[in-house]
Amino acid sequence: MYLSTTTVDNRIRFRKLDYSALDAVLPFMRRSRSRTCDYTIAGMLMWADYFGYEYAVIDNTLFVKGVAENDRSIPAFSLPIGDMPLADAVALLRGYCRDQGVPLVFSAVPEDRVAELRALGECRVEELADWADYLYNARDLATLPGNRYSKKRNHVNRFVSDHPGSTLIELTPDMVDDVRAFLDTLPLDYEHETALVERREVDRMLDMWGMIPMDGAVLRTPDLGIVAFAIGEVVGDTLYVHIEKMAHGVNGAGESINKGFASMMLERYGMAYVNREEDAGDEGLRKAKESYHPVMMLRKYNVELL
Repeated sequence: MYLSTTTVDNRIRFRKLDYSALDAVLPFMRRSRSRTCDYTIAGMLMWADYFGYEYAVIDNTLFVKGVAENDRSIPAFSLPIGDMPLADAVALLRGYCRDQGVPLVFSAVPEDRVAELRALGECRVEELADWADYLYNARDLATLPGNRYSKKRNHVNRFVSDHPGSTLIELTPDMVDDVRAFLDTLPLDYEHETALVERREVDRMLDMWGMIPMDGAVLRTPDLGIVAFAIGEVVGDTLYVHIEKMAHGVNGAGESINKGFASMMLERYGMAYVNREEDAGDEGLRKAKESYHPVMMLRKYNVELL
């Protein structure tokens, strides 16, 4: 048993999760057993400040502490990743939470992992209705086949017709300044805190470009310059699209970056799926994501062990 060697107080020392923790955290992210975006390195780093993420590594197992995805007043943990059996990891966190005087809550638990927590004792389970990830067939997004994608293909064809000579190129460090200049031209939704957080974190990610395990694509036209870009990472058989920005006034730019990035990554990695993350309850975003015909919704839950 892992818990027999030292006491809880001596074992768990959380530290801030930021880009300086990349080397410590990344190997564990690559071992995640879920396709949800919460267990990717960008999913952690981009939202580390917003959710107050801290981390500890014990017995080659990663523990992440923060707050619940749907209520930042509730302290919560991600599922541990690593060598330690889940029962031992949960026992360790039970002791920590008892010392801290807080309940033991796991947030954004993938649907296929809830049963493992239920097996460890009485639980209170709450579905995070607005936080399910949209999972797509990668080849479908890269090729837009059949009648159900005909409108998407029409938008892509219109873009190509309107902007002959347009190119989709890899985002490289020498392009960061141009991408940032384009980003600065896009309107910012000051009414929603998450939009402000995302913009700040995209800037921070661009600052680190070339030093982080991400891929990116830039859509450029001869007449308008950059009109869209996308950033993602491939883990296992899945591409996670973390950032996708486009000039909404340019017809077909969104459909073109979506298709082009999926095609570029499919050729490079041969992945089976694309995770385009959640809609966070935004009705417009929900309709846009549904229009690409997801093959599955990756549901998530808060699980409190009683």
